[in-house]
Amino acid sequence: MYAKTLDEMGVDRMNLHPIRAPFHGVVPSRQAVPLGQIDLPITFGDRSNYRTKTLTFDVVGFPGTFHAILGQPCYAKFMVVPNYTYLKLKMPGPHGVITIGTSFQRAYECEVECCGHASTVIASEELATLREKVIEEAPDTKKSIGSFESAEGSREVLLDPSSSEGKKVHIGTALSSE
Repeated sequence: MYAKTLDEMGVDRMNLHPIRAPFHGVVPSRQAVPLGQIDLPITFGDRSNYRTKTLTFDVVGFPGTFHAILGQPCYAKFMVVPNYTYLKLKMPGPHGVITIGTSFQRAYECEVECCGHASTVIASEELATLREKVIEEAPDTKKSIGSFESAEGSREVLLDPSSSEGKKVHIGTALSSE
């Protein structure tokens, strides 16, 4: 979901949960780091036949042509079957099948708008700024989550000197004898 959409919905950004995991596929050949995540109720259907579930959205701070992107997590939670040929989403509802669709004309208009937006971004200086932000905000991929590096020196010691396996452990050299 784009931050602009969240703002237009009147949802306070203080409700975002922090997240540092980047994702790919929104900015061509770049990773994007979200501003945070938010849980929102989503409803499909009409008054006589509807379903509501809570979905978690990653909120990004750059502009886009969509309001939000619903992907595999949404499809799985609602048990959606997409039909790309007919531009329909079908899912079970309490009173029969719920069908969500659009027209080919609207899909074409969205595609033209999206391509125009992408061309504008690529041609502008925003892309360079976006690249710098992504690089600055990207986590260090050389370190795994939960990895540990001692602040001071350490040395390798065989875990079991009598074993032939050669398993080693790092011991801090600045530790007190206690």
